Amino acid sequence: MKKSFFIAVAVSLMLICAPVVQAGCHYVNGVEGIKAATIPPPGFYYRMYNVYLANDEYKDDHGNESGDFDLDVFCQAHRFIWVADYQLLGADFFADIGIPLVYTNIRMGAGDVTWVDENQFGMGDILLEPFALAWHGPRYDAAVALGVYLPVGRYNVNKPNASPGKNYWTGITQFGGTLYLDKEKKWSVSLLARYEINSENSETELTRGDFFSLEWGLGSKLGQGWEIGVAGYSEWQVTDDSGNGATENRTQLSAVGPEINYFLVPLKTNMTLRYLKQFGAKNTSEGSMAILTLTYVF
Repeated sequence: MKKSFFIAVAVSLMLICAPVVQAGCHYVNGVEGIKAATIPPPGFYYRMYNVYLANDEYKDDHGNESGDFDLDVFCQAHRFIWVADYQLLGADFFADIGIPLVYTNIRMGAGDVTWVDENQFGMGDILLEPFALAWHGPRYDAAVALGVYLPVGRYNVNKPNASPGKNYWTGITQFGGTLYLDKEKKWSVSLLARYEINSENSETELTRGDFFSLEWGLGSKLGQGWEIGVAGYSEWQVTDDSGNGATENRTQLSAVGPEINYFLVPLKTNMTLRYLKQFGAKNTSEGSMAILTLTYVF
């Protein structure tokens, strides 16, 4: 049944919802959850992501808390997905574009001394994904995608941590799959890998290192449009920064938490609610995320 695709979460290729102090990669992990590597059938879809990030700790290279820190980010991102009704290499061809709106409030300091006190709102960098393929089998789904973040978001060199845009290009490659553990597809496990390569920020003359991440999920269908599960991610900076002010301190971060999905039949819309607790941070901030997504099929 076509409506069942709503339970399957599309490959996550969209958001920039946090500043440099939140890990540092362009993509914001954790926004897709269970079945992150499953793509819906041919058609046109609209997804709205609502992400709230609250971080109250900044961890150093040894994972110890460093100074006073407070970060609040709210992002509403709009993604438009087209899945073609023809195949290439035995897979469905699809493409999408994502446009985020981001508000960030950040403070860093120690005692009575404040180093950073910034807040900004604006459009973030746009993700354009012109080429992607999705395969579907009796007990599996798989996908591969190529995309690029366009540095068109608002960037203020005097407020770089709160700026919605990052002021550099990012090439992104994603590949992953979903395995169904029973013939009825009631149980599923999904894994989505992602690699990002960044260009230089022309204002700061700093180039962030490459990032590798894994987003995963374990889900179970309960019937009558309900599905529950556990989702999480881990991300690692795998090469050093280079250029002005570069250090050898690489970032890493993980998160895990529950998820619930429900299909609203009268509205032809799927609703997903997820809460993730972050842990294992190094050279980045740590806290929690709440994500509400709505998916509509035309």
